[in-house]
Amino acid sequence: MSDSNTTDFTNPSTFILLGIPGLEAAHVWISIPFCTMYVIAILGNFTILFIVKREPSLHEPMYYFLCMLAVTDLVLSTSILPKILAIFWFNSREIDFSACLAQLYFVHCFSAIESGIFVAMAVDCYVAICHPLRHSTILTNRVVANIGLAVVLHASMLALPYPFLLRQWPYCRTNIIPHTHCEHIAVVKLASADIRVSSYYGLFVLLCRIGLDVFFIVVSYTQILRAIFSLPTKDAQLKTFGTCGSHLCVILAFYIPTLFSSLTSQFGHNLPLHFHIFIANVYLLVPPMLNPIVYGVRTKQIRDRLLWLFTHKGT
Repeated sequence: MSDSNTTDFTNPSTFILLGIPGLEAAHVWISIPFCTMYVIAILGNFTILFIVKREPSLHEPMYYFLCMLAVTDLVLSTSILPKILAIFWFNSREIDFSACLAQLYFVHCFSAIESGIFVAMAVDCYVAICHPLRHSTILTNRVVANIGLAVVLHASMLALPYPFLLRQWPYCRTNIIPHTHCEHIAVVKLASADIRVSSYYGLFVLLCRIGLDVFFIVVSYTQILRAIFSLPTKDAQLKTFGTCGSHLCVILAFYIPTLFSSLTSQFGHNLPLHFHIFIANVYLLVPPMLNPIVYGVRTKQIRDRLLWLFTHKGT
């Protein structure tokens, strides 16, 4: 048996993903909820895209942003789930070095895109509630397209240094990654070099992705709440707040696990390794599953159109 996992090498051709160390015997059972979440995410997000495309009345900024979110969720979950299931089901642990860096890039890039889309949706809610008469003139199709392009470019540039830094470093310790996917911190720890630059950049990205984006979302919702509480009746207040209630739910479902995962990876050194890995997977798998469910249940236009499609099919 070759000892290539521990011999000295500068640029490994492959990495070995262990899955969830210590819980190898339970990999098949753990794969069941993981696979279920993936199937729900695929079906739910494709359903959102299908409904918005088929229904002309949904060709509005809010639903364009929702489609961007659905595409982002599809890419984000697909970038890690097939490989995780291959590890759990077939013990297929090897991943090419370049594929590992590509996976890492896609995770960081599309996580940043999702965060940016939430900011754009918060701005859309603000304009819809605080400036309803000017909504269609402010958020035109061209403006929405430009916002989407800016979000993608910003996220792409923000995630680009990760693979470049990792490709330049030597890996002389081991090529074994104790994780289900090529998570940044797990890969960085394998490098035989000064990794402070990557650590500092990771904190910078965390500040930009969570700190600034959350700040803009909080500012938008502060203005939204001020406008809502100025309405004369409680019924009007509840009805108006309901228009952005779905957005608030998915924001919490995204940022709470993301923040928790980031804090535990930085400061939770005494926590078990499998706990870190579970949290890192939760923040990548749960939001893509929840987003279409929340919007499908809470958004009347999508819910009604979906029910119409099912009843119409039945007749």
